[in-house]
Amino acid sequence: MKMLFLGDVMGRAGRAAIQERLPKLRADLGLDFVVVNGENASGGMGLTGDHAKLILAAGADVVTLGDHAFDQKDMLRFIETEPRIIRPLNYAKEAPGRGARLFEDRRGRKVLVTQVLGQVFMKRPFDDPFSAVDAVLRAHPLGGMAQAVLVDVHCEATSEKMAIGHWCDGRASVVVGTHTHVPTADVTVLPGGTAYMTDAGMCGDYDSVIGMDKAEPMRRFITGMVRERFTPASGEATLSGIYVETDDRTGKAKLAKPLRIGGRLPEAWPVDQSSV
Repeated sequence: MKMLFLGDVMGRAGRAAIQERLPKLRADLGLDFVVVNGENASGGMGLTGDHAKLILAAGADVVTLGDHAFDQKDMLRFIETEPRIIRPLNYAKEAPGRGARLFEDRRGRKVLVTQVLGQVFMKRPFDDPFSAVDAVLRAHPLGGMAQAVLVDVHCEATSEKMAIGHWCDGRASVVVGTHTHVPTADVTVLPGGTAYMTDAGMCGDYDSVIGMDKAEPMRRFITGMVRERFTPASGEATLSGIYVETDDRTGKAKLAKPLRIGGRLPEAWPVDQSSV
């Protein structure tokens, strides 16, 4: 199975890049399943139902959220009507929606998608992500109930993301971090067969401070004073993520490569472009 995960979509620039580039990416790479983190797609904070529809229409099979899952209030209702939206598994138990679900790719193969929130340096004390993801992975054994398993780890601390990656090694096809908006250079296949990347980066304008227009974040760092709201940067976005090929029998990763296209960052293309 050929899978693609794209990091946090940031504002209008990120949405435009998804609309423009994802349909061609699906075709050029022959993608079987695409997951996009969309939690910053609407004004940089949360995701509206309309913007979720846009990302799904562009070619995403599933959209994951994060700690800003319900910053846009209409998501409280929309998530109950759209099963392709996944919120964090260890969010409040009363929260609407689901944190894990089995999907099918276009050939009928089962794909489990789940997301957990980290605890280190996060603003709220979420439930333990290790026990939350462990229960889901035990209920959906890789190569059995699920031909592929993708875990989105929405964390601030790189150490916590790495620990969850090793905790899931051999039980998930892909463990990929989100939240910090900076792509890491550690794409690998772990010893047990799980593709891993500490952070997928963002789909947004990198001439920014983690996707926000530079002026206000810099002012706050320099003066300690809040003057305006943060607003997403509006330049050309880079799509950032991880491309993975898995074995249908075992569900384990055979190949893992970074993907970056467009915008300011150096391009990283996961396959030989002469074959595209």
